[in-house]
Order: sequence, then structure tokens, then C-alpha cells
Amino acid sequence: MTADDSFGRLDDDDYPAYTMGRAAEMLGTTQGFLRAIGEARLITPLRSQGGHRRYSRYQLRIAARARELVDQGMPIEAACRIVILEDQLEEAQRINAEHRRAAGDAAAA
Repeated sequence: MTADDSFGRLDDDDYPAYTMGRAAEMLGTTQGFLRAIGEARLITPLRSQGGHRRYSRYQLRIAARARELVDQGMPIEAACRIVILEDQLEEAQRINAEHRRAAGDAAAA
């Protein structure tokens, strides 16, 4: 991979660009929190060649939402479950919108 390829990937929401320390700093939380939401299977960070956890921007957004819920007093397991359900609902709504568009295009043809 060239330097140009690496810079292009920084725009990719799924590119694991952030170390655990940087991710925790950006979220204003601890590395232990990131480990806990990993254990709760909310996010699964990729691993560097040295075995260090690496997080994407998408994963950081998910972690930030979980942190909001935990900060409101929700147990971490419940917060993770809610975030998973919210993410699934958003995906289902996106798929439904695609189907409605496709049905509208077929009816117009």
C-alpha cells in the first residue's frame, strides 16, 4: 500500500485508523470502557500486526452512543443492547427505503 492509498482510506468510515488510547481520548472515556463494550460484543476492533486494537470512525460513533447511555445511568450491557437495536433499525429502514425506490422505479417504467 502506498502513502497515497493510506491517505485515501482515511475517508473510509470502516478504516481502523485509531489506536485504543486515541479512541478513548476522543470519546472522553477510558480504555477499560472500550474493552468492556468489546466484551459485550458491541464493537469488535481490528488488530494491528502487533496485536493492538484499532478502531474505525464508525466504531467510535457506536461507542460514543453507548457512552451517552452509560453516562445517563444505564448498565453497560443494556446500553450495548440498545445501541445494537438502534443500528439494526436504521439498517432496516435504509433497506425499506431502497425497496420503495425500486418499486417506484418499476411502476414508472
